[in-house]
Amino acid sequence: MESLSVLILVVSFLSLLLVGVPVAYSIGVSAVLTLISTVAPLPAFTTIAQRMATGLDSFSLLAIPMFVLAGQIMNKGGIAFRLIEFAKILVGRLPGGLLFVNVIANMLFGSISGSAIASASAIGGFMGPMMKKEGYDEKLSASVNITSSVTGLLIPPSNVLIVYSLASGGVSIGALFMAGYLPGIMLGVGLMAVAGFYAKKNNYPVLPSITLKQAMRVTLNALPSLSLLVVIIGGIVSGIFTATEASAIAVVYALALTFIYKELTPKQIPTILLDAVKTTSIVVLLVGASMGMSWVMSYVNIPQTVSDMLLSVSDNKIIVLLLINFILLFVGTFMDITPAVLIFTPIFLPVVTALGVDPVHFGIILILNLSIGLVTPPVGTVLFVGASIAKVKIEDIFKSMLPLYFAMIIILLIVTYSEDVVMFVPRLLGM
Repeated sequence: MESLSVLILVVSFLSLLLVGVPVAYSIGVSAVLTLISTVAPLPAFTTIAQRMATGLDSFSLLAIPMFVLAGQIMNKGGIAFRLIEFAKILVGRLPGGLLFVNVIANMLFGSISGSAIASASAIGGFMGPMMKKEGYDEKLSASVNITSSVTGLLIPPSNVLIVYSLASGGVSIGALFMAGYLPGIMLGVGLMAVAGFYAKKNNYPVLPSITLKQAMRVTLNALPSLSLLVVIIGGIVSGIFTATEASAIAVVYALALTFIYKELTPKQIPTILLDAVKTTSIVVLLVGASMGMSWVMSYVNIPQTVSDMLLSVSDNKIIVLLLINFILLFVGTFMDITPAVLIFTPIFLPVVTALGVDPVHFGIILILNLSIGLVTPPVGTVLFVGASIAKVKIEDIFKSMLPLYFAMIIILLIVTYSEDVVMFVPRLLGM
């Protein structure tokens, strides 16, 4: 009966996805069908409905709509342009400086907005025409923008890390936020190393020098935007407020900032609120359906089955983590990051914790794996958004993406097998 339930869950879920049923509905329907194989239909429907409602009854989950709203406000509030100008001050005088500016700007904006898609569209929209004017290859520009936009999923505040905290049963959001810093920065540096190679190979130009007075003006202009990170993370680390309370503060701060910049008018607020509600509703539906499926998987003993299967292959932590990485990289190529986190966390977390892997460490491994999937064909959402913004075809940029993929895999392996890299900051802060 247990193997039949697993078969029904996997086959129904994949079949629904293949015929084009939205992910959230595919998750919910497959969960119900699986439960019906063990209990009567009415209790099955009732149980799934209860588990979906219970899964959404979380104070931590309130942070997601707030951070989504803050990201929407920032995306339309002139913050992206100021961060790009600030990034020019930092790395613009290097050969091929605009490639480095693209990566730095995505790291900054992605971490503030918490959205890879928002980052790819906002930074790509500004940087694409600028780089084309300076003679940069459009395919390379798009590739660098696409891959660097996912760095913000690791650098806090990150909605996906909040989702992982929920799916893992309450891993500290503050610890996850702190653990994401070094891997996120390392990912950005790895991508800049590839960008530097291309810059030298193609002899790309250096940006014109600017005076100290100009640099100070640009820095001061960007400082209020950068201060948002200090306020949010500083407040969480110091214990002044929780991650959920920080999300509300982020909304107020971003709103005040955009009005100070005079980039936002009261007439735009309803549209921003509507966009935030649309995005949040998608995420919440996914969370609810996935929590129902997670309960069903636990009920039919799937996590234990997967654990036994992996440990039967090897009980070596290095081998098991490598196998999990392969699975997650494959999954990430056809499934969006939020449902993947919700589905695979309860499956793999018991396996790795049994081998002595810290849940915070595994959270970063999981998010980094699935972030790579966001920029990988055939379903990478950020890949398609970034290519659309740059007005290039996916097949045309794939060649220039390959060295960037390689750099991302190298960082993934470092993060996977060097726990100290991930846990250094949380341990330093006593988390």
